[in-house]
Amino acid sequence: MQHQDFPLPVGNFVEIDNGLTLHYLDVGQGPTVIWLHGSGPGASGHSNFKTNYPVFADQGYRNIILDLPGFGRSDKPDDVNYDLDFFVECLNQFINAVALKPCILLGNSLGGAIALGQTLAYPETVERLILMAPGGVEERETYFKMEGIKRMVDVFNQGPMGVEEMRFVMQLQLFDTSQLEDELLAERAAVAVTQPACLFSTMMVPNMTERLHEIKIPMLGFWGNNDNFNPVEGTFKFLDHAPNARFLMLNRCGHWVQVEHTDLFNRTCIDFLKNG
Repeated sequence: MQHQDFPLPVGNFVEIDNGLTLHYLDVGQGPTVIWLHGSGPGASGHSNFKTNYPVFADQGYRNIILDLPGFGRSDKPDDVNYDLDFFVECLNQFINAVALKPCILLGNSLGGAIALGQTLAYPETVERLILMAPGGVEERETYFKMEGIKRMVDVFNQGPMGVEEMRFVMQLQLFDTSQLEDELLAERAAVAVTQPACLFSTMMVPNMTERLHEIKIPMLGFWGNNDNFNPVEGTFKFLDHAPNARFLMLNRCGHWVQVEHTDLFNRTCIDFLKNG
């Protein structure tokens, strides 16, 4: 997928042990933060986090903005199951290939579930977690009853998504839809038409609530009270089970805290990383 004419920046490519080639941006110097985006049609690391990682770079962090397999400029095989084990396998192989451990994992939605999966499977690779409305703490049926996920799957299954189809889906991501920029929609629509049909149908993520107590490292989380994709009640699962977790709950905020409350998100994360 390296040669796709996407309206996205081109960074680095690395082949991991399973033969897939993953794309990532590498910005800044210092302790390493790996950014893991969510799962929506057309998603990429840059489109999820473009207003965040430059601030982290200015504050003295090395930012690895990864395109997960099936997304962005990374390979999009049509013969795999896009389940949590697959994503964690790819992430761990990526961390080893680029020699990034130990690192800070920062994940949104599916990316948050992958960050949890990586931390549980390979705890020596992760020193801190930052999570935004992470998946992996409900049963699959619960997620697929959420208005945002139902609309996302329905529209994706209807065939190629243009900018207006993308707008229809993405309006449920944000509480304030005026923040939905045409540039972002164009970025995602260009990627969406290249994604395999099996991407969402095989996306199985287990409920990891009962294992959260195993995660002892510092964890910072965010959740919008108007989230249409992941139930906000998940916040309390982390607070009840993970011994070193703090979460910030925001009203008038949907699924994308880092987009809707950019400055608050950035400065809260930087304070957590610098001061604990």
